[in-house]
Amino acid sequence: MEPTSARPVALVAGASRGLGLLVAENLAEQGHDVAVCARNLEETRRGAQQAESEARSAQGAGAGRVVPYACDVSDREGVQALVRQVEQDLGPVEVLIHVAGIIQVGPAETMTFGHFDDAVGVMLMGPVNTVWSVLPGMRERGHGRIGVVTSIGGKVSPPHLLPYATAKFGAVGFTEGLSSELQGTGVTATTIVPGLMRTGSHENALFTGDRAAEFAWFGPAASLPLLTMDARRAARTMVDGVLAGRPHVVLTPMAKIGIRVHGLMPSTTVRVMGLANRLLPGAPPEQDASRPVKGRVAARQLSTGVVDKLTVLGQRAAERLNQRGPGASTTE
Repeated sequence: MEPTSARPVALVAGASRGLGLLVAENLAEQGHDVAVCARNLEETRRGAQQAESEARSAQGAGAGRVVPYACDVSDREGVQALVRQVEQDLGPVEVLIHVAGIIQVGPAETMTFGHFDDAVGVMLMGPVNTVWSVLPGMRERGHGRIGVVTSIGGKVSPPHLLPYATAKFGAVGFTEGLSSELQGTGVTATTIVPGLMRTGSHENALFTGDRAAEFAWFGPAASLPLLTMDARRAARTMVDGVLAGRPHVVLTPMAKIGIRVHGLMPSTTVRVMGLANRLLPGAPPEQDASRPVKGRVAARQLSTGVVDKLTVLGQRAAERLNQRGPGASTTE
């Protein structure tokens, strides 16, 4: 079948909800036909419909389509098959932005090999799998734009997010190294380093240890306006940076400060993180402390309504960004 798109084609991995949904919406507003993928096809269809509707509301007929696909980015053969299908359906992928992620919150002693395998599979090997599936075509055509959403947690490792930070540090190294090797080819790779954003992702984050106590600090941290950035503005900045071929896009003042302080005083930064760790909940004695539960489940275990009040903006973001649909997955 001949490709049906006369528009530039973008692929956004991890776009069923949250930040990925907004990235897809912004690309569609800028005239791309956008293939979006996540593990759960039903959820991805809802997200694609929402993103396309919002893009058309903003740009009318100038907006592109948003087309859903099911794919697990940690499945290399599945990713390769996805790219072949997208290029058959829409045309050559000119823009790839990898957003898919898993947030696992809890003390290190409650994290298992499985937690690390899941985090690395999605947030490190996911970028490798998707990039290596589109890069040969981009090189051949002499043009392409690649963006990988990492995290301030890939520059400064915070406590109680060890699998997440491990994978994100790897993603930073991969994308920065790739950017260097692609210079002069017409293909660019952008390392996107956001701080905390209000995407509602805390409701689908996975909590171990004392789940309710872990949610009580993480939920507000992912929701309060002084600590977080509006996700729609963040997505627009990310997309603009990727399309411009910038090597780095760093979002939020706290992320910029954290990177600079860690670069100048890495030992001091680690000690400060150690002090912060002492303030966080310890590992409970239960045998199932490593069993994760989603944030919205952990929230129901709290005996106070204070956290509800502190996460109001995060709850609103979850409502807007498809975080609460049936069958919600663990991608951001």
